[in-house]
Amino acid sequence: MNDWDKITMYISKDGDREAAEQLSRRLGVPIADSMGEELTLVFDGTGLSLVGYGMRYQGDFSRMLNRVTKGRLRHEMLVKIAKTKTEHPTAVDAAAGMGEDSFLLAAAGYEVILFEQDAVIAALLRDVLRRAREDERLREIVGRMRLTEGNSIALMPRLGITPEIVYLDPMFPPRKKSGLIQKKLQLIQKLEQPCANERELYDAAAALHPKKIIIKRPLNGALLAEKKPSYTVKGKAIRYDVVVL
Repeated sequence: MNDWDKITMYISKDGDREAAEQLSRRLGVPIADSMGEELTLVFDGTGLSLVGYGMRYQGDFSRMLNRVTKGRLRHEMLVKIAKTKTEHPTAVDAAAGMGEDSFLLAAAGYEVILFEQDAVIAALLRDVLRRAREDERLREIVGRMRLTEGNSIALMPRLGITPEIVYLDPMFPPRKKSGLIQKKLQLIQKLEQPCANERELYDAAAALHPKKIIIKRPLNGALLAEKKPSYTVKGKAIRYDVVVL
């Protein structure tokens, strides 16, 4: 987490005070009487959101329903790459962010272990999962998602499992044309910096001996840890480098 002094926490009239106080103690961020000048974690009637720089972001898996219903899921690039004949497969998402890709894997039948080391992002994701469990359309999918807050490099060796896949999606470097970046990323990049220990991340993933390591990268970005993939699948703005072990 960067620049903790830039974070403020605020509770609106209909916000969950108990949840806010628990998070305040965990983060060491006091609850203020008004919104902060930079980044503010806001508890209101809808849950937890991140506000700052004229933007507001709150994760919501219900917005992804159109991607996982009516036969559309099988057309997702990540789902195609992760396709398996293994019953009850397990995936590890080592840099979960706001969990959208893990949600796709869970919708495809994977039990997904998510790691997120930034405490604020983890809190936002935990709230997304909480709200999704209350939605009958999402409950079964998110029931296959388990979030752990912490550094995946240190924690993955303790899992004691051999997953089908390990998914690596560390924060991309900021784009020069910031107007093209999604609102979510503009705010999240204020919190979490691009991965500085790519080799350690890749080695920790490989040590689990998955069948595949799937690495999400910018379309024209450098290889993660200079690791040459077994093959690559390209989209319009991103690509997946796949290492078959």
